[in-house]
Amino acid sequence: MKETLSRSLIWLDARLAPLARHLPEALKAPLRRLARGAPAPVHAIDAAAADADATVDQAASAPVEPAPDERSPAEPAAAETGAAPPTDEYAERLRREQEIFADQIDINALPRIFHYWSHTYLRPKLEEFGCANPDEFFADALQAAAREAGVSPARFVSLGAGNCDTEVRVAQILVARGFTDFTLECVDINPVMLERGAALARESGLAAQVLPIAGDFNDWRPARRYDAVMANQSLHHVMNLEGLFDAIAANLPPHGRFVISDMIGRNGHLRWPEALAPVREFWAELPARYRHHRQLGQQWDEFVDFDCSGEGFEGIRAQDILPLLIERFGFERFLGFANVIDPFIDRGFGGHFDADSAHDLALIDRIHACDEAGMLDGRWKPTHAMAVMRKAAYAGPTQVWRHLTPAHCLRVPS
Repeated sequence: MKETLSRSLIWLDARLAPLARHLPEALKAPLRRLARGAPAPVHAIDAAAADADATVDQAASAPVEPAPDERSPAEPAAAETGAAPPTDEYAERLRREQEIFADQIDINALPRIFHYWSHTYLRPKLEEFGCANPDEFFADALQAAAREAGVSPARFVSLGAGNCDTEVRVAQILVARGFTDFTLECVDINPVMLERGAALARESGLAAQVLPIAGDFNDWRPARRYDAVMANQSLHHVMNLEGLFDAIAANLPPHGRFVISDMIGRNGHLRWPEALAPVREFWAELPARYRHHRQLGQQWDEFVDFDCSGEGFEGIRAQDILPLLIERFGFERFLGFANVIDPFIDRGFGGHFDADSAHDLALIDRIHACDEAGMLDGRWKPTHAMAVMRKAAYAGPTQVWRHLTPAHCLRVPS
């Protein structure tokens, strides 16, 4: 009974706290007085964490009063900036977002043709950065930040962690390298996904390191100083990007890293006009059976430039991510990639392509060659990016692929 009540309070806190900030001041004031007189809410949802080390459990389970040292968080007002969405619209989008993702046990499941493309064309780019896959890209940045911090335990946080599967894999890489003295808090607003993440962490023997925590990144205020912040395919779900980026920038120590892998194309994952034309040219080559959208159950004889942001938060402000990052951070590493190829290898249509068919592989190769040529000569911009960022004052080198710097990859709406 006690555990059920606790989980119910956590569920309510994760949803109502972000919305309360939009109430009229006349209602906010008495709520503040009530909150100050009440115990601090517990945010960690994994009841099994009580079996872990007491210090780790305390750090995972409750807001921590900042210590007056380098790890103390910056002023909390930093997270207040940025335009917040109206309460009614936000609440409805939040409901749909939770509904959409509640049953997605493997949100990273992609068709075989995607893996052919990524292994053939994306992996060689990553190898120039010294890693073989995105998980290693994250692990390298977290480990570099911890090494420069020189303080234990290292503290990391992942925003929009979902099922925490990427975070568990990153933690496994770090542990395999002999680096075990760290915690990786996994913040997400979906309690069902966090439950799966907690179970995965336990099954992987990482319950002491990977700590699922209920929270909303649209209203995130760091409770402590983190050595690194990561966001994997979550930023394109954020409405209050300014507030989130300001909170991260204010909290990031000089040795800190903000590492991301995300989508930076047009809002709702629409194609910009310059990329829509080649997509439709290649679309005309597809057999009719390849033009059936598997997720929507629709036949697209002509390519439909579909806006994914209509209900939940999918791609809600994707085109604002890169310019806001450029304004607030310095880049240590940046890899921009993929645009025209997207519809042909993603979940909607990629499953129609036969990864064992020479004909299908040749078509994917041609689309990729066209796509990459267009990005390199600037006709269109990448819609995906992986980046390691530092504080804005960072004056070190920036590693990029070819000449695709963050500025070069910026697509300014006309």
